[in-house]
Parts: sequence; C-alpha cells; structure tokens
Amino acid sequence: MSAGGCADVGQDLTVHPRITRRHPDIQVADVESAWRSAIAVRRRNYDPPEYYAAAGADSHGRLLEMVGVELDDGSLLIFHAMRLTDKMAQELQVRREST
Repeated sequence: MSAGGCADVGQDLTVHPRITRRHPDIQVADVESAWRSAIAVRRRNYDPPEYYAAAGADSHGRLLEMVGVELDDGSLLIFHAMRLTDKMAQELQVRREST
C-alpha cells in the first residue's frame, strides 16, 4: 500500500484465474492494464486485509471495474473484474461509458 492508505497502481498484481473463466472476453493483460491506468481507486474497508475497488481502461479502451485485496506481502490479488457497471461507477463516482 502506498502512503495515505490508497493502493499503489504500480504494486505487484495477481489476477485470479476465475476472472478469465467467467469473462472470456477479459484477459489477464486487460485487467493489469486497467489497474495500472485506473481513473478511480477506493479503499472499501479500514481493517486488514485491505480491499480496493477500482475502475480503469484496458488496452482495448473498455472501462473495467475491479476489486482486489492486498496480501501480506504487499501485492494485490484482483479477484473481480468485468465491464464497469452503473453500481460500481456510482460507488467510484465516475461516469460510465455509453454502450
């Protein structure tokens, strides 16, 4: 975690394999790209382990929502990723792309 309690977009990432099984149009590289280009990151709790919600554009220009947890070694496990929904856009206070 970076200073100030916000996830570091440059930290080591692991993308849970469940994401690509559940959403075959989203690849590991898409999630990594979206996390590293996040336009909004929000810490969801204040007790360890730290959970984060984020939205960012992947290499195809799609806005993805992601949820991850910071592990004991400081890396981040992204366990949820999909196209940005209205609910997550509202939580992160970002405008959702029109479809």
